[in-house]
Amino acid sequence: MATQGLIYPVQKPAQGAAVELQPGVLWLRMPLPFKLDHVNLWALREGRGWAVVDTGVWTEQAVGAWEQLFADALGGLPITRIICTHRHADHVGLAGWLAARFDCELWMPQIEYHAAQAARRQGTSAPDSEVEFYRRAGWNESALSSFRTNYGGISSMIYPLPEQFRRMCDGDVLRIGDDDWEVIVGQGHTAEHACLYCAERQLFISGDQVLPLISSNVSVPPRDPESNPLGDWLTSMLHIRDKVSSEALVLPSHNECFLGLHARIDDLVGSQQQLLVKLQDELRESRRSVDIFKCLFGRDIGMGDGIVLSLATGESRANLNCLIAMGHAERVVDHAGVEWYCATERQERACG
Repeated sequence: MATQGLIYPVQKPAQGAAVELQPGVLWLRMPLPFKLDHVNLWALREGRGWAVVDTGVWTEQAVGAWEQLFADALGGLPITRIICTHRHADHVGLAGWLAARFDCELWMPQIEYHAAQAARRQGTSAPDSEVEFYRRAGWNESALSSFRTNYGGISSMIYPLPEQFRRMCDGDVLRIGDDDWEVIVGQGHTAEHACLYCAERQLFISGDQVLPLISSNVSVPPRDPESNPLGDWLTSMLHIRDKVSSEALVLPSHNECFLGLHARIDDLVGSQQQLLVKLQDELRESRRSVDIFKCLFGRDIGMGDGIVLSLATGESRANLNCLIAMGHAERVVDHAGVEWYCATERQERACG
């Protein structure tokens, strides 16, 4: 979901390479072994070395890319600290490796650090509660079996994290080199996603919170099934729009750096609000989480679609939980334990 009129003023670096955005600010592009094949990282000059924001995943290819960056773009200077925006493996996967190599500190929001530790240690046996979450959403036995078989694979992409970290909170100001970077916490994609804003340089490191060409995944996690991350996301996006200048150059974790932050936020929020109205109309008839994929994403998603099915189910539940929180939908459970949803305005139709 791209916004018309965004400006992309900087040519992207090749994977495993870097370009200078401003003096002492580098854009690094790290390879990922996924369909989304890259993650953007940032190096900020401070004193004798570089503070880096996000790290990439723990793979042989990414380690090799870092080795090349150490020798070339980073000029042989050390990493002075590691700042991770949030818990996902493409952002924190090599944080422990970098911290051990350079004997430097890891800075993260508290919730994100502990969630990353939990993800790394989760093992490969799917908890019954998570399997049951997807069963209630409408998954068939084949999809549930595949989920069990492939559970925990992402944990192998996170190098063991340091046992200590420096906590970042919303409103904190980090002095990095000669610049002040304010921590602005976003929610929805994860619980405590840290963005960084340097007002003097007019640079905004948005992480996964604001992306130019795709929308962030906002999902209800199986371990917190009654949460309302979409409501949190809508609120925090407006908070970011109020805090960050419309003139700032946005440094996102995926796609390219862009100008037009306020237009992008307005488009994302407006599109999501329209989608909630559309979904409420869809719920004139009872629906399960797996029945609303086409309404939300414009296409069907099958039971054999693996991780895409998991992400789509989490997003479906986020939209449904948001409607419930707004008082516009309700949920009932049938005799097989499957959850059905319908709009509260349609009292003439039975839900379930």
